[in-house]
Amino acid sequence: MPKATAIAPADVRVSVVGDVPGGTAEYAQAKIATAAGHVRKPVLRARVRITVHPNPAVRRPVVAEANLDVNGTLVRAKVDAPTAREAVDLLEAKLRRRLDRLARHWAATRSRTPANEPNRWRRAAEPGNRPTHIPREPDERRIIGHKSFATSPATIDDAAFEMDAMDYDFHLFTEAGSGQDSVIYRADPTDLRVAQVNPAPAQLSPFSVPATISTRPAPLLSVDEAVAQLNLTDLPFLFYLDAEHARGCVLYRRYDGHYGLISPAV
Repeated sequence: MPKATAIAPADVRVSVVGDVPGGTAEYAQAKIATAAGHVRKPVLRARVRITVHPNPAVRRPVVAEANLDVNGTLVRAKVDAPTAREAVDLLEAKLRRRLDRLARHWAATRSRTPANEPNRWRRAAEPGNRPTHIPREPDERRIIGHKSFATSPATIDDAAFEMDAMDYDFHLFTEAGSGQDSVIYRADPTDLRVAQVNPAPAQLSPFSVPATISTRPAPLLSVDEAVAQLNLTDLPFLFYLDAEHARGCVLYRRYDGHYGLISPAV
């Protein structure tokens, strides 16, 4: 069995925003290097960002995020906590679980383990922490970030794996069998749900993760209409068909209370 690939604490790049206690960066370097040392492939890059929000109304003002490049596979974890040290501890634990699942997925892929075998990667409930957005009045919210990218066709299994590896609440992708712009998201801690612009369940590529398919088409909206609709709900995101480009897009709540927008390249 190959040995785990070590990574030195000095190889973990840490950036800090806000007022954190002295020694926090060094503590994060040591913790994340320990977690990264459990994966049996080279860690090409490891970055940590620790942000302290000064808003006194926020109960868990410290957000810690780790981004690793594990032999070309991106892995991400994000947590929040009352203190910087607690945030780093939670981040290490979450990242280690994510890397463990990644290793099991690679092992199953190499051995071509059937989907119903216990070593096959699949999403599972995990103890952890999912940062919530800072409260902000609807008339104060703005679209701060807009990400547009080319989507390669992927199966639901592929999309679920990438969503889990990147610690996303949802993932926008083009479903391989139907060719539809689709979004996969967590319906609850253990189950996944898939929505499509024009649902075509019979055309989906085979998949094994426990996902249900929505039969409701995505609403046709302009960006302004999508913002207005999300303002009226407590939902974390809105999947809709963009009226200008006729592509599936996701408008979502950012941690800072503003909105982000993700769309396929046109």
